Parts: sequence; C-alpha cells; structure tokens
Amino acid sequence: MLSILIWLPAAAALVGALIPHRRAPGLLALGGALGSLGITIALIAGYSGQRTGLTHVTNVVWIRSLGIHYSLGVDGLNLFLVAMTTFAFALAIGAASIRDWPRPRVFFALFALAESAVLGTFLAQDLALFVAFFDLMLIPFYLLLGVWGGPNRIAATLKLVIYTFAGSLLMLAAAIALAVLTSEHTGHPLSFALSTLAASPLHKGPQEWIFLLFAAAFLVKMPAFPLHGWMPDAYREMPIEVLAVFSGVLSKVGAYGFLRIVLPIMPAAAVHFQTLILLMSLASIIYGSAMAYTQTNVRLIAGYSSIAQLGFITLGIFAFAPQGAQGAVLQMVNHGIVVAPLFLIIGLIAVRAGGSEDIREMGGIAMRAPILATFFLIVAFATLAMPGSGNFVGEFLILLGLFKTKMVISVIAFTGVVMASVYALRVFIRTMHNRTGPRVQSREISVREGLALVPFLLAIALFAVYPQIQLGRSEKSVTASIVHEQALTGSTSNTLASVMRK
Repeated sequence: MLSILIWLPAAAALVGALIPHRRAPGLLALGGALGSLGITIALIAGYSGQRTGLTHVTNVVWIRSLGIHYSLGVDGLNLFLVAMTTFAFALAIGAASIRDWPRPRVFFALFALAESAVLGTFLAQDLALFVAFFDLMLIPFYLLLGVWGGPNRIAATLKLVIYTFAGSLLMLAAAIALAVLTSEHTGHPLSFALSTLAASPLHKGPQEWIFLLFAAAFLVKMPAFPLHGWMPDAYREMPIEVLAVFSGVLSKVGAYGFLRIVLPIMPAAAVHFQTLILLMSLASIIYGSAMAYTQTNVRLIAGYSSIAQLGFITLGIFAFAPQGAQGAVLQMVNHGIVVAPLFLIIGLIAVRAGGSEDIREMGGIAMRAPILATFFLIVAFATLAMPGSGNFVGEFLILLGLFKTKMVISVIAFTGVVMASVYALRVFIRTMHNRTGPRVQSREISVREGLALVPFLLAIALFAVYPQIQLGRSEKSVTASIVHEQALTGSTSNTLASVMRK
C-alpha cells in the first residue's frame, strides 16, 4: 500500500505526459495526487494510535552488500505529515492545472515526481533510503524554479542548489559515518535501518559531530536563521503553485528528520546541543518576525513568517517535553495547511494588482471581492494563531512544553506570537483595504480558483475545532521519539520505563 501511495502520482503524471491531449498532463497528475490522498485517508481511518510500532511495513533488501533496504512504514509521527503532503500537492496541482504552462508535460511530470519523493522521505525507515528520497525531492524543484520561474530564476536556482546540495552532501557523509561506526561498535554487519541504528547508539563523541552534520542539512532545508540565504531569491522567483507546496511541505522534512533520525539515534548529542538549537530557533522567530514586518514584497512577508513558524516548531522538538513535541508535530501540519493557501491567495491578489507583488501597489480589493477577502481573513487569522485556531493549539503546546524545561526561552519566544499578529494583520489590511492601488482591478474569485482554496479552509476549520484527530493518533509515537532525551535530562523519571514496557 505504501509503495502505491508513493509512486502513484509520478506514474499517473508519466502516463499523462504520453497522451497528446493538451489538458491530459494536468488532469492525470491531479488524478494521481487525488489517488494518493484517498489512500492516506484510508490510513488515517484505520490507525488508532494505540501503539508505537510501524504499520503497513514494507521491507525488501535493496543493496545487500551495503545493508540497504527498501523499507517503508507509517506511524503516528509521520501519518499526518503524509496526509498534509498528499492534500497540499493535490490542491496545488489542481490550481496549476487551470493555467497554461510552457511544456506542460514536463512541468506536471516534475511536479508529481516531487510529490512522490517527498512522500518517500516521510515514509522511509532506512537511512540510506531517506537520503536518496531527500536528494530526489530537491531535483524537480531545481528544474521547476530554473525553467518556469521568474526573470531572475537562474540566479535563484544557483543559490538554492549551492545551499541545499551542500546540506545534502553533509547528510550523506553523516549517514555513511553513522552506519559504519555503528557496525564497528556492535560488530554486526553494516546496516542503515533506523531501528538498528537506534538500538545501538554510538558514544557521545562520534554522536556530536555526526549530529552537527545532520543538523546543518535539516536547518538549511527548513530554513532556519542564519542558514536561510537561499530563501528570498527562491521565494521571489518560484511559480506560486510550486512555492505553495515548497514552503508548506518541504520545509517540514528537516523538522521531521530531527524527530525520526536525530533524536532517537543520537540522544546524547541532542542533549549536548539542546541550548544551541533552542537559541537558533529563538533567533529564527525574532528575525523572521521582524523581517516579515519590514518587507513590502508579499511573498517575502509569507516567507519570513515561515522562518518564524519553523523556529517555533524546532523549539517544540528540542524542549524534550511531550507537550512540546506534540505541539511541534501539530504545528507542522497546521503551518502546511495555512501557508499553502496563503501563497495561492497571494497569486490571486497579484493578478488583480496588475502583476505586482508589492503591498504598496495593492489595496482596495475587499469591497468588490468579499469572498476572496473573507478567505484571506481566515488564513490571516490562522497565521497569527488566533485563539480558536489550530495554530493556537500548536503554539500553546510548544510554549507549554518549553516552559517546563527552558522557562526563559519560552518567555522570550512568546514575543513571536505578538509579532505574528502585527505582520499578518498588516499584510491583510494593505492588500485588501486602504487606497486602491494604481493598477488594481477588483474582481471576485472564480469558482475554479475557489475549488483550490475551500478544502484548505475546511482543513483549517477541522484542526481548529478538533485538533485531537491528530493529537490522539500521534501521542505515543511522538513521545517515544524523545524518550531518551527525557531520560538523559531527568525531565521525567518514569517515561523511559513506561515506554519500554509498552
């Protein structure tokens, strides 16, 4: 089932590329994405979260001499991240399919391949397979940016390649070193299985430098301050439908990597560098919020706000508290289903502003487009974590967990919540109200445009009303990922024993 879930989008898009009809590539890619979404819904319906082990496991020897397996599995840690991926890609591909693209067969084939690679990254249970999918998912986005991006797309692509390729090389070196040193440490054959690596952790010294290599790769991908240098150019030039999933989905792979790989396999190093990562996260919150307030390009406002939100997510992970980790995973999903429609709405507003993405040239749309303005207001309120929204629940859990372990950092991080309300309301008011821009043509959202946004709004409402749909299914798996850190820091005396018994 998981292999079908992963490869269905790419296979459907490949079939669409072979059909001569002009709309076939987009429709087949959309069909494949919807098929994977349907499988994910079935997985959620059948998963209760009452145990920590993997389900629907696929484990086939891939390269026997290197101990590499094609190993897939789903649990409470990755279930809703997979759901967010299939959901966001299906709607983004649907939004892209109503536009005319140069070379549409290649465009939609790359778009669908990106979805398959991201799904593989979330579901991989072998470190070498994770690295392979991690690198594969970046290649389609390089091409989507470099071929279909804006006028400065070549420079933006070059910067994106340099940053992310360097991170990928560091992670590849770390993965090889981790497997080889673990094999020498245990005397067992070479293996990249995550369960094997977690069962025999290395000594603290090797853990620490391997941790830094993984952390660099994940923090570049998120991105986190000060490793975000590729972000402004890439966000300005990337096609808006592609950017919706790039910001909403791919940025979560780094945070997920900490929970799936780093914390279970390198607990001593994670505890050693806890304060460093927390301070970087705090800097990301403050810097991202401040930059979001000062920008005039609406894409960059959303981009820098994402840096701040990802700072909150990393704080929750490295709080080493169950509430913080639960809040981080919930916030990964919340951010994905909020920032993706935010970028789609930005694209709609820019069209109505004569192609300008400068908030100084926007405004005055709300009176003639009340439905679009309402959609934007809902997304803006979710972005600023308005009480009653899913983002509020996620940030509350993060700050609660952090308050129990690092109270001072938690208090300072709260300023990010206040700053979010400032930049979110600023961008809404400047684009929807105030004086009408010089080239603004106010018109209501069309039915086809609304079809790509309404499901996002329904998902936002679902997680606002009933976040327990995820929290109940992910609790045991998420808690198990930080159990060794809790034992090492002494934050709980019974967690390790209770989880091991279960």
